[in-house]
Amino acid sequence: MVVGDVTTAASTVVLGGGPGGYVAAIRAAQLGQSVTLINEGPTGGTCLNSGCIPLKALVSAARRYRSLQDESLAPLGISLGSKPTFDWSQMQSWKGSVVERLSSGVTRLLAGHKIEMLPGNGWFLNDHELRIEGEYGSHRYAFEKLILATGAVALPLPDLPFDAQVLTPQQALVLTSLPSQMSIVGDDYIALELSTLFQSLGVSVTLLTAADRLLPVVDPAAARLVQAGLRKLGLTIVTGAHSFKKTDDTLAYSVGSATKTAPLPVIVSNGVRPNLAKLNLDAANLKLEGDRLTLDAGLQTVNPNILMAGDCTGGVALATTAIRQAKLAAASAGGQRVAYAPQTLPQVIHTTPEVAYVGLSSEGAKQAGYEIVSGRFPLAANGRALTLVSENGVALTVAEAGSGILLGMTLVGPQAGDLIMEAALAIEMGATLTDLAEILHPHPGLPEMVLESVENALSQAIHILP
Repeated sequence: MVVGDVTTAASTVVLGGGPGGYVAAIRAAQLGQSVTLINEGPTGGTCLNSGCIPLKALVSAARRYRSLQDESLAPLGISLGSKPTFDWSQMQSWKGSVVERLSSGVTRLLAGHKIEMLPGNGWFLNDHELRIEGEYGSHRYAFEKLILATGAVALPLPDLPFDAQVLTPQQALVLTSLPSQMSIVGDDYIALELSTLFQSLGVSVTLLTAADRLLPVVDPAAARLVQAGLRKLGLTIVTGAHSFKKTDDTLAYSVGSATKTAPLPVIVSNGVRPNLAKLNLDAANLKLEGDRLTLDAGLQTVNPNILMAGDCTGGVALATTAIRQAKLAAASAGGQRVAYAPQTLPQVIHTTPEVAYVGLSSEGAKQAGYEIVSGRFPLAANGRALTLVSENGVALTVAEAGSGILLGMTLVGPQAGDLIMEAALAIEMGATLTDLAEILHPHPGLPEMVLESVENALSQAIHILP
């Protein structure tokens, strides 16, 4: 102990200020707990400050810019004359304003719930105490309950460490200028959204994916539409790529037995690992299994007074899951019996066109042993889509044969990420195809593509031939 060091007693301590952390802190305060939030970086964590929010902001800006060059505007009688331009630095400033508005809003929410906020980084002294160091010096905190929400860090590829020319997705989003060409390595939604962003802004992008097709977790029919949309943007897509190494001025990789090259810089989206290395876990009698800690259904570690939420758990690295886990961890810290067991997880990829999916694809349902019925409805047969000049899309529905219980849905097209929630709710509630078919859907509206895909599975679709 430091001479003169005084231990501060705290009821519930939350370590980390991202979606898993600040949500846990607010929910714990709502449940009557006295909460201290310790956070080393800006409020809101990676998602709000350097991840999903900045990426979605820039993708949205790039999409609007690209739409000004769309040849499909001419039939509508719209001519923009000279070629539109964009200012990357101004786009970055606008992105920053979005981030600042959200981050300051989270700070006000924390203050409004009377949560003590302590900037700094922390690590375990023992199984009930932390050492916190930050701009206000060093502090020793004894906790009754602790929620770890320390997030995750980008995972490099073997033989391709991060440096000035091998960038993490977060580094790519703060580039001060745009290169004429770049490579992006990855199979996930981040790689696809980054590809959409930079290609839309005129960067010549080569997307390198290890899988044998784009989006292997998505129904092949939907993946083909997304791939066609990306290629229409001008993107070069290489599947089956592996064995990446950086030479002096290019990225070398293999496809089969052939060695090829792609341009630098390269952005690597290879997933993340839990950010637990600097917590001195041994002092708290916590042992890593691989790169994660063992959790029970209530998000408790082997020490029931230490809980976890978010990317540091080693589960699906999405703010969606972090927020839900945060609420449950706070409830568990307050003595409630809870279990993290989501029925389904809706996911969205902001490509052009947008794709969203929830539950099982046809292929996944068959592999899980289901006998299925499926439905399909093309966006080109939807009246609202035609008025939006957006007909590159589809709705795909999968249900259990006999019972008609909805198992999954995939949507490609405008606002797919918003529309997918109807299917997510239906799966959570155990709804059937008939349940969905009997719901009134606004006309003309994009939700009708969901309705008619369901009706097609029932052999009742009106606006397509069987």
